[in-house]
Amino acid sequence: MANLDAFQVIADPSRRQILRLLTQDSYNINSLSENFNMSRPAVSKHIKVLQMAGFISIQEIGRERYCTLSKEGFTEIRNWMDYFDQFWNSKLKNLETVLNRKKNSN
Repeated sequence: MANLDAFQVIADPSRRQILRLLTQDSYNINSLSENFNMSRPAVSKHIKVLQMAGFISIQEIGRERYCTLSKEGFTEIRNWMDYFDQFWNSKLKNLETVLNRKKNSN
């Protein structure tokens, strides 16, 4: 897998739309292409980037290549969000402590 930044990968609206579509079902590349106003090769390039970054996997069934979501690509994003969730939870907990002290001192 190439060293692709997960945030750069999902920064593209077309790639985000591909990910949204794949939450509904597994699609072959032709089926995915029908949802976009771009060429099939352009959609294929987006799919390749998503695959290289671990967001999707491709399974060959006969002559067709089916794309499905893969959890691996979302790990970096989830870890980043978890860090800030913990940050804000800590800040809110500190605020709660301060407010409780103020309430109890009145």
